[in-house]
Amino acid sequence: MTQVSGASLLAKQLRVMGIDTIFTVLGGPMIDVLAQASNEGIKVINCRHEMNAAFAASAWGYINQKPGIMVAASGPAMTNTVTPMYVSTKSAMPLVILGGSAAEGTLGLGSFQELDQTSFANPAAKWVQRVDNTHHIPELLYLAFGKAQNGRPGAVYLDFPGNILSDTVDSNDIELREKSPNIPPPQPDPTAIKDVANMLTTAERPLVIIGKGAAWSDASLALTDLIDKGIPFIASPMGRGVIPDDHELNMGAARSKAMSEADAILMVGGRFNWTFQLGKRFKSNAKIAQIDIQADEFFSAAKTDIGIIADVNTGIQALNETMNDVNSLKKNNTWIEDLSTKCTENEASIQEQTVSNQEPINHYRLLADIRDSVERDAIVTEDGELTMAIARQIMPTHIARHRLGAGTTGCMGTGLPYALGAKLAKPDRQVIAILGDYAFGAAAMEVETCARWNIPIVIIVSNNAGIAAHTIQDRSFSEDAPPIAALLPIHYEKMVEMVGGYSERVTNPDEIKPAITRALASGKVSLLNVITDPKAQRRGGGYL
Repeated sequence: MTQVSGASLLAKQLRVMGIDTIFTVLGGPMIDVLAQASNEGIKVINCRHEMNAAFAASAWGYINQKPGIMVAASGPAMTNTVTPMYVSTKSAMPLVILGGSAAEGTLGLGSFQELDQTSFANPAAKWVQRVDNTHHIPELLYLAFGKAQNGRPGAVYLDFPGNILSDTVDSNDIELREKSPNIPPPQPDPTAIKDVANMLTTAERPLVIIGKGAAWSDASLALTDLIDKGIPFIASPMGRGVIPDDHELNMGAARSKAMSEADAILMVGGRFNWTFQLGKRFKSNAKIAQIDIQADEFFSAAKTDIGIIADVNTGIQALNETMNDVNSLKKNNTWIEDLSTKCTENEASIQEQTVSNQEPINHYRLLADIRDSVERDAIVTEDGELTMAIARQIMPTHIARHRLGAGTTGCMGTGLPYALGAKLAKPDRQVIAILGDYAFGAAAMEVETCARWNIPIVIIVSNNAGIAAHTIQDRSFSEDAPPIAALLPIHYEKMVEMVGGYSERVTNPDEIKPAITRALASGKVSLLNVITDPKAQRRGGGYL
C-alpha cells in the first residue's frame, strides 16, 4: 500500500492534464504543492506579487487555449488574486486559482490567516469550490479545468484547507482524470444563419465586428473567407489579428464612421459594451446580428435583431456555406471606398507625428518605430492610458491571440505580467511590452522574475512622467498642487540593469530603432526607458 499526499495528488493531476507551467508567490500551506509540482517536471514560476502571477497565468492560458494555473497561499495572498479573477472572467480568459486556506478543525478559533476565502472569490469567478476531502482532489481539479475553459472562458477558484493537502490516501483508491470528453462546438440554428445571410447580402453598408471570442475559437480562416466576399470589418483591441490588420477591408482607422453609418452589423465573439459605445453609435434603423456562445449577450444596450448561440468558428463556417448558396453579396464599392478614404485621411492626420524628431520624444514616433522594428508575428502587450490609446492607432497585429491589453475591465498593471506569461507560452516569438511609466510601476519587480527564469521579453516604457502624461495633472489640479497625477521622470532602466538584464535610456528619436534592435538581440529581459513628451495628447479617443 503506497500513501500519497493531497499535495502530490494535485501536482500529478496537473501533469496528466497537460500543464507544464504554473505561477505562484510561494507561501503556506501550498509550499509542498509547489515542491511536488517541481518533482513532476512542472515549471514553478515564483513571482513577486500574487496579482502579477495570476495575470501571467491568464495570459499563458489564453494564448495556449487551456487554463492558466496560479497557486496562492492563504489569507492576503488569496485576496490578492480576486482582481485577476475578475479581470479574467470579464475578459474571457481561462484561469484556475488554487488557494490554500486554514486547516479544518481550527476554524473559529483564531487560526492563522483564517478567512472565508470562497466568499471573496464568488463575485469574481465562474465557479468556486472548497475541497472537502483529499480523495476528491483529482476530480475537482478536472471539473475546474472544464468550467474555466468551456462556454465563455473565465476564472475558477478551488480552496484547499491545509489538512486536505497534508493528509495521505492509498494511491490504489485514487484515479487521476486523464481523459476529457469530446465536445463538438455548439452549432448554429440554420434558419437564423439564413436570416443573417439575407441581412448581409441585401445590405448597402454591411460591417463585421470581431471580438476576442473569435480569437479563442480559431475563427481566422472562416472569418477571412467571409470578409473576402466584400464586407468591411473592425475588431476589438484583443480581437485584432484574427484577420491580419493589413487586410484591405480592415477599417479600424475609420472605426467611428464604420459604426455610425453601417446599415447591417454582425458582431462575432464580442460584446456591445463600452468598447463599442454600448451599441448606441449605430444608426437607429441598422439591423444587428450577433454570434456568441452565451445567449445573455444578446440582451444589451444595442438593439440586436438576431442572436445565434454558437461557437464563432462553426457559426461563421455555416454562414459562409449559406452565403455561397444564395445570391452573391451586393458588394458596395462606394461604401468600401468611402471607408478606405476615411482611413487614409485619419492615418494622414497622424503621419507627421510618426516621423517627428522632437525631444522629448513624440509618442506617435515611438509607437511607429516599435511597429517598424518587430517581427510580424510578435506578441504585443500594451498598458497605460495614453500608451494604450496610441498603440491602438499605430501598432498592428496579424495573428490571433497575439495582442493583450487591459481588456473589458480596463485594468492597469496587466501589461508586464501578460508579457511574462506570453513569452512562456510562446518562447519562439518576440514579446514586446509597451507600457506607460505608471503602468510599468504597477508590476515593475517582475523584471527580477524574468531575469531569474531567463524570460527575454522587451519592455518599452513610454516615460512621460505622469498618468496620461501631464494632462490630468494640468487639467484637474491647480497650478500650485503637488505632483498627484504627475510622476518623476526616473531612470527605470536601472531596475533591469540591477537584475543583469539589458537596458537603455533613450532620449533621441533616432535611437529608438537601434535600441530596439539591440534589446531584441541581447537574449535577456530588456527595458528601454524612452523619455516622451509629458505635454502631448492623443488624437481622438484612442480610435480614429
